[in-house]
Amino acid sequence: MAEPTPASATPEKPAAAKGKGKRIRAAKKEKKSIPHAVATVQASFNNTIITVADQEGGVLAWSSAGRIGFKGSRKGTPFAAQLAAANCADGAKENGVRSVDVRVTGPGAGRESAIRALQANGLDIKSIKDTTPIPHNGCRPRKRRRV
Repeated sequence: MAEPTPASATPEKPAAAKGKGKRIRAAKKEKKSIPHAVATVQASFNNTIITVADQEGGVLAWSSAGRIGFKGSRKGTPFAAQLAAANCADGAKENGVRSVDVRVTGPGAGRESAIRALQANGLDIKSIKDTTPIPHNGCRPRKRRRV
């Protein structure tokens, strides 16, 4: 004679099959409210990257000319840097950023236009600091080219 199996011994259905048609939603990410941030503009000859971070260094928003959709040599232009900075400023404003300290790095063409775009999109610029690394008689230069 077969004994009835206890309820704990019966195999359970997988979690996905239980709630057919219902999707489990992740908890909404709460928006930060950071009034003052640090904007870093990395302007190389090939691209311009703008990053807005809080005082501890946590990134709130970032954008680059390549992310906007520019390809090749057009990524290094001031216009591409302007659009990238505008995109980054919009993302920063969603996190409550109203004023920024700007740090500029690199020799690229998009330095000034990125700063102007940040200001034009409603961010109050408190200070601008150039943090481009300059060698103090560092590496030995390449040998002289002979023609």
